[in-house]
Amino acid sequence: MTGKPTILVVDDEISNIEILGAILDKDYEVCFALSGAQALEVAGHVRPDLILLDIVMPGLDGYQTCLLLKESPGLSDLPVIFTTALDASESEVRGLSLGAVDYVTKPFQPVVLRQRIGNHIRLKQQRDQLASLAMTDPLTGLANRRGLESRLQAELDRLARTDGKLSVIMLDIDCFKTFNDSHGHPAGDRCLKMVGRALEGAVQRAGDLCARYGGEEFACILPGVGHGGAMHLGETIRAGIEALAIPHASSAAGAVVTASLGVASGNCASRLPAEEWILAADRMLYRSKHLGRNRVTGQHLGGSATCLPQAWPQPMQSQAML
Repeated sequence: MTGKPTILVVDDEISNIEILGAILDKDYEVCFALSGAQALEVAGHVRPDLILLDIVMPGLDGYQTCLLLKESPGLSDLPVIFTTALDASESEVRGLSLGAVDYVTKPFQPVVLRQRIGNHIRLKQQRDQLASLAMTDPLTGLANRRGLESRLQAELDRLARTDGKLSVIMLDIDCFKTFNDSHGHPAGDRCLKMVGRALEGAVQRAGDLCARYGGEEFACILPGVGHGGAMHLGETIRAGIEALAIPHASSAAGAVVTASLGVASGNCASRLPAEEWILAADRMLYRSKHLGRNRVTGQHLGGSATCLPQAWPQPMQSQAML
């Protein structure tokens, strides 16, 4: 990885791809597709920062390809610049009306092309930065509730195609109101930051997401993780928070800050709504609190049926393995 922005060049003429590659390869990573269908596939894998899209192509033309890109939830925000030998104003108007951000004609003027691309790349980077800030909790630096819900829906859509596994963990700091009352809100903020760092330290896979769901409640999304793995990770998180040894004399769960966790796991082909996964994990979280706090309780979601809850820590012989 070079850190350069990535541009996808879509053109059925190899010579045009070579010309654009020569113009752009100093400042950008350039990949290419020879058809509209291939462009959709490559864009889904590569997630380029900008697409240069030829209009006149066999099969899907540029207009049709642009329309499909804009209808795709994961690709609709990618800026598209049409490249064409057509110079009629009607063609330009049609392209812009489909969501393209610009329109350049062949033969290419390298200086002008690089300037236009640079402008649109900078605009996209600014939009991405604003979008990231809108989905980030400013205190902990984790994703916020909006970011978690957006990511959860995207993962459910992706994993539903292959009936993939997914787990959601909800976490609540035990007796946090009394902690704030006893130690003050600045200490409460420091506690939340430490818990957030402990959460990130335990959840280490690149595809997982940690979030501050609200107040003293945190959450994790674990794509591809089954019930057993999520329960083990939940116990690692629980033990890690307890090991922070943050004094909490007014807690009903112990002398230090602890957390109660709920786990919901299942396969995604059932297409349960995202809110059902959150609610299931939240129910398990409150069961953990009911059982005495500072523990992990989990449930495997099997379509319309659910298995009996399992809770840790408890004696091994009483665990109902799912």
